[in-house]
Amino acid sequence: MDSDEQIARVKQGFADSIQTKQQSQEVLAGVTAAAATLIARSLDRGGKILSCGNGGSAGDAQHFSSELLNRYEMERRGLPAVALTTDSSTLTSIANDYDFSRIFARQVEALGNNGDVLLAISTSGHSENVCQAVTAAHSRGMGVIALSGRNGGTMASQLHDSDVEIRVPAQTTARIQEVHLLVIHCLCDLIDQHIASQEN
Repeated sequence: MDSDEQIARVKQGFADSIQTKQQSQEVLAGVTAAAATLIARSLDRGGKILSCGNGGSAGDAQHFSSELLNRYEMERRGLPAVALTTDSSTLTSIANDYDFSRIFARQVEALGNNGDVLLAISTSGHSENVCQAVTAAHSRGMGVIALSGRNGGTMASQLHDSDVEIRVPAQTTARIQEVHLLVIHCLCDLIDQHIASQEN
């Protein structure tokens, strides 16, 4: 592949990403706002936010948790958030003693309380360990925000009426993940605005 072909592919990648975000804007604006409200209500009541995912989605879970714990764009108090993807000793012990599909559910069972929220991230919606985390969250009386793509997968069928599904209308994993990151930033912005409104 020569340099002109490489440049053309890069430009096409940008164009595809922009198009996917434009297609997602109307579909996801309302549910993203609803998800931010669910999180804000939990935080107002002393709850915390747990997040999980695999691979790139694990990175997104950690990204979201760090934005809440530390700060996003404005100065505010740190918010209670835990990414269930970061503790290698916990992850490997659960996978070894039980099964890889239990690595998030076991943590939700230990850390989750009634009124907390789980952000469950899976581009396909079929990740077994994320789906089991959703089941565990419901058993603990937690709300669930499902961040997915394609047809929503198994995770979509698990959700309760009080949960929020943010399903990116795309098929390609890379494009879905790019919108997931934008949604995460939108959630962080809305949470910041909620905190600011309380302090003014």
